[in-house]
Amino acid sequence: MVTLAEVARRAKVTGATVSNVLRNPQKVKPETVDRVMAAIRELGYRPNLTARALARGRTSTLALMLSNITNPFYPEFVLAAEREARKRGHFLLVCNTDDDPAITRAYLEQIAGSLASGVIVMNTDLSERELTEIASRGIAVVLCMWEHVQPSRALPCVTIDFAAAGALAAEHLSSLGHRKFGALVGAGSGGPQTIRLEGFASALAAHGHADKSLAVVQARDSIEGGYEAAIGLLRDKPGLTCIFATNDLMAIGAMQAAADLGKRVPDDISVIGLTDIELAHQFRPALTTVRLPAAEIAARSIALALEMIEGGEPAQDIYVVRSPELVVRASTGRAPSRRRRT
Repeated sequence: MVTLAEVARRAKVTGATVSNVLRNPQKVKPETVDRVMAAIRELGYRPNLTARALARGRTSTLALMLSNITNPFYPEFVLAAEREARKRGHFLLVCNTDDDPAITRAYLEQIAGSLASGVIVMNTDLSERELTEIASRGIAVVLCMWEHVQPSRALPCVTIDFAAAGALAAEHLSSLGHRKFGALVGAGSGGPQTIRLEGFASALAAHGHADKSLAVVQARDSIEGGYEAAIGLLRDKPGLTCIFATNDLMAIGAMQAAADLGKRVPDDISVIGLTDIELAHQFRPALTTVRLPAAEIAARSIALALEMIEGGEPAQDIYVVRSPELVVRASTGRAPSRRRRT
């Protein structure tokens, strides 16, 4: 097995320089990095990750805990997080908890501090108290994309303004002349997506729409859940001209429900979602949605976890990254009654 010392001799540098190239290349002159990397390739050197972890007292692995890998948002988020971790010289261990608190606890007990030096926790059924106990063992724990989060010095959270996202959807539909609104509110492992609804309802009120103009239905956070909820909503409130779903999967289910009820999107009913998963622009009609800056959230979460691992204290409790963005596509249009008047 090729050793680090052999690489150092081939590159005519010290062993410490080889270590720096592998761990902190930005601290080494570019020409030295090139020479060391050439020696590594020529000799076929592979670092002993276990020995490195023992020597440093921590691993080069971060864990990302998510609730359901079948939700298309999560693979897209994982891709961005993995790229950021790799760029910073770390590996990313992805843990799918399958919306099961017992699996979440088992993962945390088994990987926190041993397989992973830091853990990024997306929506979970675990309480902040339980996660704070994990953090008290010296593990960097970062909450990510939590909609319902209380400021806690022990557990910083990287998220977005979910109320602003809901407000963007409301403003868009109101600007199109809609006056009778429906809302599908999803509930996943992180709890009901009520902050998005609150932002939506507040924006409607600000634009002069009465409370009774909004009909709300709870739904499972999936295409099937959106379909079932929209079928019931449209049958109960046939006069609705638009539906806001608190995530894209339910919005797609709502479009399928509208089609099965003989309604055309957007001619008879407009549909808007929230997230902007890849499927949103691939579906037909393409889904109007509110885009969440997933790549920025992933990068900030990775960076914050690494800062904490290095001994840094979080500068704040809640980090709100770039604002959500309205993405207008084909699933929304002028309200039917308004269209007929023009």
